[in-house]
Amino acid sequence: MIKKLFRKQKDYLFSEKKSTVCLVCNHILEDNYSILYVTHDKDDGMWQFLCGNENHSTDDARMISLEEAVTLDPSINGLHDMPLGLGAERRTKSTEWKAFKL
Repeated sequence: MIKKLFRKQKDYLFSEKKSTVCLVCNHILEDNYSILYVTHDKDDGMWQFLCGNENHSTDDARMISLEEAVTLDPSINGLHDMPLGLGAERRTKSTEWKAFKL
């Protein structure tokens, strides 16, 4: 029992509440694409998790909780302390994140 409690805490590293709303593209949810492009918007603090395709429209956006995003891809926990106004991208799910300024 105690082991499970500690494991849960490590599974979610973001300081924001698990219920924090974030954006994800439909390709990740519906087509099982990997999260390859992440932004942490400076103006509203919104997290966006995208597949890396450049041709997204507003119709492709879906709203989920930050906890759901971590469940989809636990490796995004590595970005938990990314400051507002920055983004990160990677070529594949197994490569390292490279930060960039928005």
